[in-house]
Amino acid sequence: MTSHSSSTSRSSSTAPLSPGRLRLVILALSLGAFAIGTTEFASMGLLPQIARDLAVSIPQAGMLITLYALGVVIGAPLVTIAAVRIPRARLLVLLIALIGLGNLLSAIAPDFTVLAAARFLAGLPHGAYFGVASLVAARLSPAGRRARSVSLVMLGLTIATMLGVPASTALGQSVGWRSAYVIVVVITAATTLTIWRLVPEPEHSGATGSIRGELRALRRIQVWFALGIGSIGFGGMFAVYSYIGEIVPGVLGLDETAVPLALFIFGVGMTVGNIVAGRLADRSIYGTIFLGLLGMALTLGVFALVAHQAIAGMVMLFIVAVASQLLGPSLQLFLMDASPDAPSLAAALHHSALNIGNSLGAALGAAVLAAGFGLLAPAWTGVVLALLGLGIASCSYLTHRRQQARAEVAAQAATEVPVAC
Repeated sequence: MTSHSSSTSRSSSTAPLSPGRLRLVILALSLGAFAIGTTEFASMGLLPQIARDLAVSIPQAGMLITLYALGVVIGAPLVTIAAVRIPRARLLVLLIALIGLGNLLSAIAPDFTVLAAARFLAGLPHGAYFGVASLVAARLSPAGRRARSVSLVMLGLTIATMLGVPASTALGQSVGWRSAYVIVVVITAATTLTIWRLVPEPEHSGATGSIRGELRALRRIQVWFALGIGSIGFGGMFAVYSYIGEIVPGVLGLDETAVPLALFIFGVGMTVGNIVAGRLADRSIYGTIFLGLLGMALTLGVFALVAHQAIAGMVMLFIVAVASQLLGPSLQLFLMDASPDAPSLAAALHHSALNIGNSLGAALGAAVLAAGFGLLAPAWTGVVLALLGLGIASCSYLTHRRQQARAEVAAQAATEVPVAC
C-alpha cells in the first residue's frame, strides 16, 4: 500500500503497512494528539488574561477548564456510540475537524458565555479521537508492536505538555489569549489533511458494529476494573501536578519563575514514561500497570520527603512523571483487549477515566490544602490514590486468572472423548 491518495486512505487495509508508511500514519495521529494536548492545558496558563479581557473573575474563568473536562467525560462514550457505523479513518478526519471548529469558536468568542460553550464543544470529540486513533494504530501494527504504536500516538499529548503548552501560553501572554486557540486551529487543519491523505481503513476496525454491540463493553467486569484504575490510580499524579505552581515556591523554595521549568521537567518525564510504557506493555500489560502504580506511590512518597531540597524535588518530579505515564498506553491496550468486539467505546472510555482522575486528584488536593495540612499533603494524597489503584489492579489480575482457569477447564472438558466400555 504505497499510494497516499485519498482513495487509498479510505480503502480497507488488506496487507501490513511498510515500516515507513506505518511511521507516517503514527505521526499523523500523534499530530492530532499534540493539538488536543495543547488546547486542553493552554487555558490554564491564560486564565488571568481571559478573565481580564472578558471581565470575569479567576474562579469564573476556571470554569472553562472544568467545562472542557466535562465535555471529554460526556463526549467520549456518546460520540463513539453515535459514530459507531462510520469507518474509523473517516471518523478520525471528522473528529479532528470538530476539535478545530471548537477552537475556532473559542478564538472568536465575543463573550464568556460563548467561550464556555465553545470549550465544552471542543472537549466532546477529545476522548473519541484518542480511542479511535489508538484502535487504528494498534490494528495497523504488526503483532508485538501494538502497545508501542499506541504509546507513539499518545506521545503527541505528552510532547504538547512539554512544548506546545509553554509555547502557546507565552504567545497568548504576549499577543493575546485568542492566539493560543488560533495556533490549535492551524494544527488541527494540518492534521485533518494529513490523516485524510495517509491513514488507511484497517480491517476489522469495528466500523460496521452497532450501538448495542458497543454497549456490550459495559457488561465486562475487566472494562470497569480498567476504568477504576484510570479514574482513581491516575488521579495520584494529578493531585500533585495541579498544584506545582504553589509547591515550587512554597516547598522547593524557588522563585515563581521556576514554575515553567518544573512544568517542562514534568513534561519531559511524561514523554520518557510514555515511550518506555509502549515497550514494556508489549511484553506484559499487567506488569506495566503494576509497575506504574507502585512506582507512582513510591516516587510521590519520596518526593514528599525530599521536596524541601530544590534539586532533589525537581528530580523526583521527573521520576513521578515517568512512573505515571506507564499507565497510559498499557491501560489503553488493556481496555481494547478486554472488549475485542466493542473496542471503540472501551478505548474512548479510557480518556473519560483519565479526566475523572484529573478532577478527582485536583479536588482531593484542594481539600487537604483547604484543611490546612500543608503543601505536601497533595503528594501524600497521591500516594493513597495510587495504592487504591494498585488494589483495583490486583483484583483485576486475580479475576483474570480465575477466568483463564475456567476457560482452560472448559477447553479441556470439550476435548475429552469418552472411552467405550
